[in-house]
Amino acid sequence: MSVSLHTVAYQGDATLADLLRADGIDRSVASIRDLIAGVNAAPDGELPDAWLDLVSARRSDATSEQLTALRATIDRPADPAKGDHAARLAALRAELKRRGLDGFVVPRADEYQGEYVPLRGSRLAWISGFTGSAGAVLVLLDKAAIFIDGRYTIQARQEVSPGLFSYHHLIEEFHGDWAAANLPAGAKLGFDPWMHTGAWADKMRASLTPAGVELVATEGSPVDAVWGDQPPAPLGVVNIQPLSAAGRSASEKRADIAQALAKLKADAAVLTQPDSIAWLLNVRGADVPCTPLPLSFATIRADGNVDWFVDRRKLAPGLEEHLGNQVSIRAPDELAGALDALGAEGAKVRLDGGTAALWVVDRLAQAGAKLDQGGDPCVLPKAVKNQTEIEGAKAAHRRDGAALVRFLRWFDEEAPKGELDELTVVEKLHKARQGAADFRGPSFETISGAGPNGAIVHYRATPATNRRIENNSVFLLDSGGQYLDGTTDITRTLAVGDVGAQARRHFTLVLKGHIALNRARFPAGTAGSQLDSLARQFLWQQGLDYDHGTGHGIGSYLSVHEGPQRIGKQLNSVTILPGMIFSNEPGYYLAGSYGLRMENLELVVPVAIPGAERPMLGFETLTVCPIDRRMVDRDLLTTEERDWFNGYHARVKAELSPLVSGDDLAWLEQATAPLL
Repeated sequence: MSVSLHTVAYQGDATLADLLRADGIDRSVASIRDLIAGVNAAPDGELPDAWLDLVSARRSDATSEQLTALRATIDRPADPAKGDHAARLAALRAELKRRGLDGFVVPRADEYQGEYVPLRGSRLAWISGFTGSAGAVLVLLDKAAIFIDGRYTIQARQEVSPGLFSYHHLIEEFHGDWAAANLPAGAKLGFDPWMHTGAWADKMRASLTPAGVELVATEGSPVDAVWGDQPPAPLGVVNIQPLSAAGRSASEKRADIAQALAKLKADAAVLTQPDSIAWLLNVRGADVPCTPLPLSFATIRADGNVDWFVDRRKLAPGLEEHLGNQVSIRAPDELAGALDALGAEGAKVRLDGGTAALWVVDRLAQAGAKLDQGGDPCVLPKAVKNQTEIEGAKAAHRRDGAALVRFLRWFDEEAPKGELDELTVVEKLHKARQGAADFRGPSFETISGAGPNGAIVHYRATPATNRRIENNSVFLLDSGGQYLDGTTDITRTLAVGDVGAQARRHFTLVLKGHIALNRARFPAGTAGSQLDSLARQFLWQQGLDYDHGTGHGIGSYLSVHEGPQRIGKQLNSVTILPGMIFSNEPGYYLAGSYGLRMENLELVVPVAIPGAERPMLGFETLTVCPIDRRMVDRDLLTTEERDWFNGYHARVKAELSPLVSGDDLAWLEQATAPLL
């Protein structure tokens, strides 16, 4: 049910109870208040009234208005990063003393080990103020340290008090070594086994044991024990992903995974990654920002039966019928008993030891299960898109491209005036995408980097760092959208005025690498790490490079960073398969001056080559959006590279012209003019 709600005053619990009764809705107001608390702990997204269906799809307009009014009276959770961090540290240290611990590790991760965490899982932000996507804090009784990678060096110093924490590089200085050097022999360092993997614990013990320090798993997080206003678990609405977008039914997918388990002689698999569960069951959630995940766990048996451990309150009407009788909904707190039951059977259980929380692994092992930690059986089939998902991705990219044309036309008009700033650009781009059909939100936080801020890889503009876009400067914009039929991720480097010969030369070297990777032809069986140097070769020839990967996998209305495939320097044995989607994003970053990146998404396709002796693969570009011609030094391009550039722009013009009009169409025609 969808209604246009206007603001009305809440008339009280008695009035709402009467309305519920009149609608035949058997729900207490108290239970609805609890529901709203969970809804408020999830992102609003692009469908902020969708939660009303969790009460009932059969409600009247008057009931909808009063439910909305009730929600307006209930406070949203406070920003976990804001507060008195000195007092929080003192409270945590008191709790550690009570538990007989000399320190505790607070990671960025939650129990699902995902890229995004809900408000409830924002323990690192709560204890330190740090809001980046990777890092850890070690709190000892007399000192504390934060460990972040190079992306967040500046941000950490802006958000985290130097009077409370010392700063350390996460990659260059392992926090286990720091703990070993700062704790006496006999000390006990606590960690929550829900928040870490087994590999992490093994590495920590390798650092701590020689120093006589014991790594101790805690029962529950000490942070949770002292976080008085910790938000509840999020209750973002879980909806059906329709067959028209998924391409294959959930029953077909379950049958495939069951067959894979049978080949492995496994009795069951434990799924700890919510995106695998979303893919398997053809559902999408709304528990965390940017990725439509239903935070939950599941087990699947070799006969295809699934137990899904999820809060039933967040399931949209009709979803249980969609799942069928081979999928059982079970409360999240029943997971422990289910793992114990697998162990009691002596079952051989498949799971991904690299992403599963140590608590899950240990519980299974202690219960007697035979563990096969070879990986999540859903990951590879999820990465290989079916034809429906491929067509959906293409359609989503066309709509996304049209939205970007409207935005870029506006940007070209406004940026030279010198009045735009990074956050204004983020807001305007979001509004442009909101006009596209089936838009569900950004696929990640937009990277809007003006001048030197663009040189900070994975930079995020904040009110404290927000920079005005100056004339005669470079602007880097990396963004993406979530659509019902696909996920997008695109970077464009934009010239504002005359950026100078050096910036054009550097960008053209990046562009040449992008073109080389896109044009690559490679035999079936190739892994991503074997292609990485194609994108770097022109930078390498000038003694330049970039410190991030060249390509990552992309989900289908799921995670914008999806495995198992990737293109990068690090060895990756995952074979590239037709139907996989990669980003193609070489870059170059001149500290203090500018950042340059060129990113399109690429679909892996079979390639017919006359006389070829083996099956060959290549890339088909999904992204359709002009590349800023003003950033290109055409003299550095070969004839073949110019032909590629002009051919790409001809395709962009052909595909997007029917979707835009007026000034936007005129801008598109100019932006895609041939590079002579």
